[in-house]
Amino acid sequence: MPALRRLVLASDSPRRLALLRQVGVEPDLVVSSGIVEAALADETPRQMAARLARAKAQAVDAPGAFVLAADTVVAVGRRVLGKPADDEAALAGLRLLSGRGHRVFSAVVLRHPDGRVAARLSETRVNFCRLNAAALTAYLASGEWRGKAGGYAVQGLAATWVRALSGSHSGVVGLPLFETAQLLRGAGWNIP
Repeated sequence: MPALRRLVLASDSPRRLALLRQVGVEPDLVVSSGIVEAALADETPRQMAARLARAKAQAVDAPGAFVLAADTVVAVGRRVLGKPADDEAALAGLRLLSGRGHRVFSAVVLRHPDGRVAARLSETRVNFCRLNAAALTAYLASGEWRGKAGGYAVQGLAATWVRALSGSHSGVVGLPLFETAQLLRGAGWNIP
């Protein structure tokens, strides 16, 4: 990495930080953007992910630093499955995903110190097996669904439900590493 270059990760997600570290990048600062993750009227899930990632990058005040931000949206058709607020919402979302496919859009944005913005988006198709009542009850009891888009963690217990995944596994976790590496390399970072 060039000298005096600072990187701020605009996220309070421990998963995004871990993924960034996985490719040898250690941010100088990790801060929450404070952006409310809500869909706008007539916005597609893809548009929502891109807009929120850009908003998160713009919201962080970090003069002279690069700001990296991301957003992940889980969708069945045009219906967005956000982070469930409680057990009932988590159960409803998981029932919807049971035995069917869905898409995960993960957008990543790098704001340069001069204000320029570079962005990438990954789309991943995920197919779940049919989930029986025992599996759903156990998963809800685990609490793993809390704070997760779509109400599940593909890197955790829910990994056993994935019949097929086409696209970016790290994008489903929360930070598409291929796209992130492209942005950082383009800004001068040396990523193996």
